[in-house]
Amino acid sequence: MAKAKVTLVNGMQFVGAADSGHAVVMDAPASSSGGNTGSRPMELLLMAFGGCSGMDVISILRKKKQNVSKFETNVEGEIAEGYPHMYTALHIEYVVTGKNISEEAVKRAIELSLDKYCSVGATLGKAAKITHSYKIIQE
Repeated sequence: MAKAKVTLVNGMQFVGAADSGHAVVMDAPASSSGGNTGSRPMELLLMAFGGCSGMDVISILRKKKQNVSKFETNVEGEIAEGYPHMYTALHIEYVVTGKNISEEAVKRAIELSLDKYCSVGATLGKAAKITHSYKIIQE
């Protein structure tokens, strides 16, 4: 079972640490009595999705011997107006830069991540509609 501990530091600032031992600072904006010293928890969900799927995609592209020099994901989420303010729709864009990048390899890597491997996307997909796009920049 995975575990995390989240501890109040000051005001609305919390520090979370998980099994890996790494920590992340979370805080609210000043308008919500926070100090704006860390990411918002909902932002961390977007980053977690981008990181999870990004790790899958780059791993698959490397196995397919794609010469990727730069890779990023851009994740956007629509939030419900009423409480709870949950994500109702998410869009993830994959930007792959490199030499002789195969579009078919990119499409397949994304498909495998979103349909099979990315546990964060699978979890978020239970609550929100997930769409995706990709851009290939040939060097």
